[in-house]
Amino acid sequence: MNITLQVWRQPGPDADGGFRTYQVDDISEDMSFLEMLDVLNERLIAQGEEPIAFDHDCREGICGSCGVVINGIPHGPEKATATCQLHMRKFRDGATIVVEPWRATAFPVIRDLVVDRSAFDRIIEAGGYISVDTGSAPEANLTLVPKIVADTAFDAAACIGCGACVAACPNGAANLFTAAKIAHLNLLPQGQTERWSRTERMVEVMEEYFGSCTNHAECEAACPKSISIDFIAMMNADYARAKVKNRRLAAQR
Repeated sequence: MNITLQVWRQPGPDADGGFRTYQVDDISEDMSFLEMLDVLNERLIAQGEEPIAFDHDCREGICGSCGVVINGIPHGPEKATATCQLHMRKFRDGATIVVEPWRATAFPVIRDLVVDRSAFDRIIEAGGYISVDTGSAPEANLTLVPKIVADTAFDAAACIGCGACVAACPNGAANLFTAAKIAHLNLLPQGQTERWSRTERMVEVMEEYFGSCTNHAECEAACPKSISIDFIAMMNADYARAKVKNRRLAAQR
């Protein structure tokens, strides 16, 4: 198959960027989107041109680093699929495909399709860690976790931190990401000790970098792991409780 690519090229964070058009011929429909970009880069290098910079690592839909906006949709047209698992057969022969980086103030462009997602790292850092003193390794079955709780926590833990939720949100909000990272700890018994302090810290760091959620639900639609916006409601409820509980704790000290 033959396609026309319009790719955002930007040499650095402080440089002006723009779209460049590339004709990519003889592409197998069984290639992944990233394999197609690899082929294009090999051809650019052979022609003495600078290859297109894009993030990738696992290429198995696990790490989340591959995310780009394809024809205006984070990760492309296939629902619940990361860019690295998107195959060229999802596009018609002769199609024009527009590829650009995540568009969010909190994700400044580093180069071409690569953005700085370190704001996510700061949210994670604010959450700290679980400090429950369990002594020696306990028998796993001694800590009873209801199946519905375990399943819900697992659904939240599926978040790969790609940033598609932010790129899709009209407000550039990171509520779905933050809610998922909070929920997969807050739901489990081992996460209860820091539940309220964790929630307050993570939400307030999130608000320093990202916009506000106004329930457009674009984040859920773009998420490659189909994480539900129900987690945002859970986070909001926990945050309201945390503000009350943390004040009481502070007053008792």
